[in-house]
Amino acid sequence: MTMLANHEGDLAAALGASEGVVCLVGAGGKKTTMYALAAIHGGRVALSSTAHMYRYDTECVDQVMTVAGEGDNRPGDGRVVAFAGPTDTAERVGGLTTEQLSAIWRSGRFSLLLIKADGARARWIKAPAAYEPLIPAFADTVIPVISARVIGRTLSSGIAHRGELVADVVGATLDEPLRPEHLARLLSSERGALQKVGDSLVVPLINMVDDEPTRRRAEAVAQAALAATTRFDRVVLASMRKRQLIDVVTR
Repeated sequence: MTMLANHEGDLAAALGASEGVVCLVGAGGKKTTMYALAAIHGGRVALSSTAHMYRYDTECVDQVMTVAGEGDNRPGDGRVVAFAGPTDTAERVGGLTTEQLSAIWRSGRFSLLLIKADGARARWIKAPAAYEPLIPAFADTVIPVISARVIGRTLSSGIAHRGELVADVVGATLDEPLRPEHLARLLSSERGALQKVGDSLVVPLINMVDDEPTRRRAEAVAQAALAATTRFDRVVLASMRKRQLIDVVTR
């Protein structure tokens, strides 16, 4: 276990999100993490998604641009610019294609591109469907997100998106309390947090670690996940709403 000084720059570095193309998957604070990383970053940041999502918080972005088609590559003029596809769904924005995201990145106008690569319907835990997540091949880092608040909670639709899938991946049943070993299986599974990550750097994030008892439970999850796979070498514990790095657990 390695403790890092609690500075915002350390949080971005720990997550492998200081620059480049970073995708967020899972559940339990993907948008909060995107906004926190954009605020921490000193340069120009682009935000986008490959799936439908709730509209961007205009207090967290300087500009929201709707991308009309493949050739629409307007860079925007704000420091933090969100790029969205058109949609007829109220209070939602559409995701972009890989080609559209590539054009935004290749424009050279941003030093960080943050992409929400799946949906979770505001739940705290999820397992991906067969077609998820939609991660561009040029992603540098993938951050699988999970909320520490699910530890000890009963697995149900109230906290889980696709609860039946979660149960299958982690070896639990619906209405069973989720233990640290369950979450570790999700983070280390090729059918869970590691699905479709390709060759990207993977840095799992256990979010919503807001007190000492939760930190101890999250640390147990991280240690078990690291023991179960060699695909990643660290797990970050944080409270992203506070932009606070709690711990970085390593082998």
